[in-house]
Amino acid sequence: MDFAGPIDPLTGTAAARFGLYVHFPYCLSKCPYCDFAVAVVRQVPEERYARAVLAELDARLAAEPSLRGRTLESIFLGGGTPSIWHPRWVALVLEGVAARLKVAPGAEISLEANPSVADAERFAGYRAAGVNRLSLGVQSFEDPLLKALGREHTGPEAVAAYETARRAGFDVVSMDFIYGVHGQTRAQAESDARRAAALGPEHLSTYALTVERESLAVATPLSRQLDKGELALPPDEEVVEMTKAIRDAYGEHGLVRYEISNHARPGYGSRHNALYWTGGEYLALGVGATGMLLTSAPGEQPAGYRYVDLRGSDAYMRAAEEGKLPESSREELSALELFEERLAMGLRLRSGVDWETVCTRYGQDPEPRRKEIARLVQHGLARLEGPRLVLTEAGADVHSAISARLL
Repeated sequence: MDFAGPIDPLTGTAAARFGLYVHFPYCLSKCPYCDFAVAVVRQVPEERYARAVLAELDARLAAEPSLRGRTLESIFLGGGTPSIWHPRWVALVLEGVAARLKVAPGAEISLEANPSVADAERFAGYRAAGVNRLSLGVQSFEDPLLKALGREHTGPEAVAAYETARRAGFDVVSMDFIYGVHGQTRAQAESDARRAAALGPEHLSTYALTVERESLAVATPLSRQLDKGELALPPDEEVVEMTKAIRDAYGEHGLVRYEISNHARPGYGSRHNALYWTGGEYLALGVGATGMLLTSAPGEQPAGYRYVDLRGSDAYMRAAEEGKLPESSREELSALELFEERLAMGLRLRSGVDWETVCTRYGQDPEPRRKEIARLVQHGLARLEGPRLVLTEAGADVHSAISARLL
């Protein structure tokens, strides 16, 4: 990995400043907890979708010509199940992006993969196409938990996928896990963590299971089962104990909690994900993808917009093929909204955030927050390291509540 990435001065974290997210919306099955823009299909229009993604990029560059002078420092292919996508079409997309935009030498180029679609030839093809970081969606090594999560792979298949990635030439491998699952015990969560860390990955992302239950529009099979009382998640105090056990297990293997849900060996934090935590800009292409770009010039009060692409695959491809921006919505972002996101996201990082500078940059008065910050420090939820406000481990576990109070 040649490109170390710039250091964000407000957090001290290596992060891309301008990145690209490409969403691949197809899966062989849909997990019961998933509310992403995905479609379950057996015949995937791989070539048509790849060309539609590039057509969307053409439309965006036509609408924002200034983007052509920007340099991409990270590219992330997520989903869905991007490892269904044949390496030939992944290569077409990456080559097409590089033909239209500058890509930094050694830029971080990541692809999410499912252990159930993880053969050696496919992984080698992604590596040859330019992907240099593979993220495996393992979720658990426990077969009963995998079944509860609707995953099609087994624990042994997850280990085999990791080993296949190494043989295919991936020097940087990340794995994703979920805990706080219905039926899961603290011992199982700790066992997953220890088995994952022992494999020797450079990066581990581990998320507590969250369920969208606020509206029927985002209802998932799991949320409906919970609402009916057919299932129950572990109590909050048990989930907190799982968090501690996972953190300890990772720490014993040299994996540092550099962000609330992410652990890495030194130098292997995700620069693309750090882009979101440090207020970077990102293009997004594909069904349901969300992008954010700034519209203000240097020295002006920050402003920008966030857009979301159409969630239907057919409608998306038709719009892109017709040369249209395939958006379902666009939201203008004020300096206040950007400030709120910058502060809350920055506090997710172990290095914290220079909170007074953030206030000044986005035109917010720091004074009303001083007393609250003093209380956080007094109660052991945060500390001040020079100009940076840093959450302690206890504070990181209640990050949402702390952010709400500060904002």
